[in-house]
Amino acid sequence: MNTMPIHQQEVICALATPSGVGAIAIVRVSGLGSITIVNAIFKGKNLENAETHTVHFGTINTDTEIIDEVLVTVFKSPKSFTKEDSVEISCHGSDYIIRQILKLLITKGARIAKPGEFTQRAFLNGQFDLVQAEAVADLIAADSQASHKTALNQLRGSFSKKLASLRTELIHFASLIELELDFGEEDVEFAERDDLRRLINALLETIAPLIDSFDFGNAMKEGVPVAIIGSPNVGKSTLLNALLQEEKAIVTSIAGTTRDVIEDTIVLGGLKFRFIDTAGIRETTDLVESIGIERSKAAMEKADIIIFLFDSEETLLENKALAKLLPVDKEILYVLNKIDVNQADTEKLLALDEEIVPISAQTQSGLPQLTSKLVALVHGQSASDTVVTNARHYEHLVKTHEALTEVINGLTLGVTGDFLAQDIRLSLHHLGEITGTIVTDDLLDNIFSKFCIGK
Repeated sequence: MNTMPIHQQEVICALATPSGVGAIAIVRVSGLGSITIVNAIFKGKNLENAETHTVHFGTINTDTEIIDEVLVTVFKSPKSFTKEDSVEISCHGSDYIIRQILKLLITKGARIAKPGEFTQRAFLNGQFDLVQAEAVADLIAADSQASHKTALNQLRGSFSKKLASLRTELIHFASLIELELDFGEEDVEFAERDDLRRLINALLETIAPLIDSFDFGNAMKEGVPVAIIGSPNVGKSTLLNALLQEEKAIVTSIAGTTRDVIEDTIVLGGLKFRFIDTAGIRETTDLVESIGIERSKAAMEKADIIIFLFDSEETLLENKALAKLLPVDKEILYVLNKIDVNQADTEKLLALDEEIVPISAQTQSGLPQLTSKLVALVHGQSASDTVVTNARHYEHLVKTHEALTEVINGLTLGVTGDFLAQDIRLSLHHLGEITGTIVTDDLLDNIFSKFCIGK
């Protein structure tokens, strides 16, 4: 496919592997003439005559010296990631070698790629849509099984197919409404209003869970925030250290040791969690501790899950009083700590609520059960099989939902086809913005500038 502007056909090059000394580095080259340029600095097989998807051993040379022994992989258009002629040079990971190879490529006519330019070219050449292009960056950044699975599903088109299906159905009715406008003076209806209502309601039912999945998807991507709340000295910092398997928080017998919010992330059951240890909540005249307590309350507001940690009936009641002040959408776990030292009280406290999770943060007894509960709570937060993790997608889904709701309102009020057509066009526009069917240069620059160079 050679329909894109000529400046997109320039030969670009970049290091595709992380910078720094390593065993192997890969320099990626793409664009019209990329095989010729690499062939000019490569001594081995004539790459101009090489078959696509073949690997060749040789050396990279200046006019006077050998730079490195390399493997060169040739990809011929359209059977490459960018759908252009492309070459990948696998060299030794010396910074000097990489610099020299890039310098030689530039000397022969290539230029250094901009961030995300290889993926941008793949999108512009129809390799995949914009959702899939953005999923490339998410896949690279994935640091848990859940975020990896979500990014891979989007890269393979699960979200795109769902949006394409919605858009196709809507386009059919939009074309019938537009046809009515052409025959406005004859007062005819080509689009059955009851069928249109059924379609719009079905679309709203599909979009709503996608919108609802965003909070879950964003938390999964950044780490599900879990606040550990409780009175002073119930073992919050000890629990944090036990979960993280490191001495992150200072632990002493002195009440009020934790003066600020301490947080760190860990992957449990394939999900990324962001645990937040907070200052013990109590009445105090200490100014610094008071600030810490206020930050603890703020952490509760921001957390998706709250662990109320207690070690006695008194501290349990204090936690229950705090819980009443929270929004109803918060997931709450009541966790009884110090079961190794308060064995006499444990049975009595557990009898108060069967949902209480008994642990000893000190001996780590009960921690597997606690982590299982946390993972189960997260898995129960999204009813959608497709999870939205991108704020741009979320914004346009909300706008699509609003426009479709206006279509339903218009049908209820019996408005004319031109007003219906306006809201349907708006819906199609926002769906198209997500997948890149409707796109601007500014949008592409904003999206791909966040990619790493070489991707």
